[in-house]
Amino acid sequence: MLTAGAGNMYCGSCLQDNAVAAAMMAQGHDIVLVPTYTPIRTDDRNVSLDRVFLGGINVYLQQQFGFFRHLPTFLDRWLDSPRLVRWAVSKAAGTDARGLGPLTISMLQGSQGHQRKEIARLTTWLSRRLQPKLVHLSNVLIAGCVPSIKSKLQVPVVVTLQGDDAFLDELPVHYRETAIAEIRKIAKHVDVFLVHSEYYRRYMSEYLGIADHCFRVMPLGISTDLIAANRPPSSRAGTVGYLARMAPEKGLHQLVDAFLQLRQQSDRAEIRLRLAGWHGPAQRDYVEQCLQRLRSEAPDHFQFDGEIDRDAKSEFFRTIDLLCVPSPHPEPKGLYVLESMAHGVPVVQPRHGAFEELIGVTQGGVLFEPNDMQSLVAALSDLLGDHQRRKAMGERGRDQVLSHYSSGQAARFLWDLYGELIATPAPTAI
Repeated sequence: MLTAGAGNMYCGSCLQDNAVAAAMMAQGHDIVLVPTYTPIRTDDRNVSLDRVFLGGINVYLQQQFGFFRHLPTFLDRWLDSPRLVRWAVSKAAGTDARGLGPLTISMLQGSQGHQRKEIARLTTWLSRRLQPKLVHLSNVLIAGCVPSIKSKLQVPVVVTLQGDDAFLDELPVHYRETAIAEIRKIAKHVDVFLVHSEYYRRYMSEYLGIADHCFRVMPLGISTDLIAANRPPSSRAGTVGYLARMAPEKGLHQLVDAFLQLRQQSDRAEIRLRLAGWHGPAQRDYVEQCLQRLRSEAPDHFQFDGEIDRDAKSEFFRTIDLLCVPSPHPEPKGLYVLESMAHGVPVVQPRHGAFEELIGVTQGGVLFEPNDMQSLVAALSDLLGDHQRRKAMGERGRDQVLSHYSSGQAARFLWDLYGELIATPAPTAI
């Protein structure tokens, strides 16, 4: 399984890949989780290989300077060392897709792009060292290597789509259209595309122009090992939580607006807001503007935790009454929804993307109309004002997540699919 690291950020895709790979290992299966671009960062035991392929430093330098496309192997290995990549990422200002059009196209071109040496190194290592029966990539943006893998290894290839469109949509129009054309070429070599929701299956089938039958919906899976005993107290009231990347696309500003409006209601003046999540340099001003509003209008009624680890996350969920991440745009999965419900905390989420499916199955929360402040405020107010309903939703959601959305169950689904493809290779996606 090739997973794309997200630098120093906790990334939902990395967390999902690591949790499912760990579960497959625990079940006795032979799987290797291989980082690309950067080492992955998780809030659980990291089971990925301590090596990076298609290293972020190397692929960038090879894109910019022809000299680096001919470096000897020992220098390439040094540039790809996890320690050096982590250091470089810690000094970087962040990733802006708007400036990465040429690099994105080149990476998707694989053995025909400027990073052909890195593609050859990866495929050679796979064929000589691992000799896998199947290769699974965690997103399509690293899939330029798929035609080479298919040609050299002659094995089934699976690609998971889990937010790739968000990056592609930030590219200038010419680069986005070219990237999608390259992805359509790659799709001819892919046996199955995986998604985590019916919404995203329909959306990406149309977005990429890939036949609907080429997709399978894989349930999300979270690590529930340390969650089972964390049922929250039943006497808490009045705290709204936010736990996600702190960025406009997650709707932090909308929640701040809704919270301040709620406090104007006579029976909601004492509610509290607790915020947690990662943000990088590119989001610093945005986050500071949100916090400044809270300092000005509700200085004693909010808590800002910033980035938190797994232990702090459990403590976070024990102190809130409901979770709300009012994403303005439809999302393909939403791991934080499952994490909240697994801790017995109901959620208030917009009626779009994967949230409709998750809440429809679990009954662990309520939906509001997307980008509708009145609907959001009403949903928060109604749930905050009904302790018994919150408690019932929390218990229902928790039971459903532990029963149907554990990483162990996701691992069994995935392993069964692997076996099916290995035994009878599926028609490639065209």
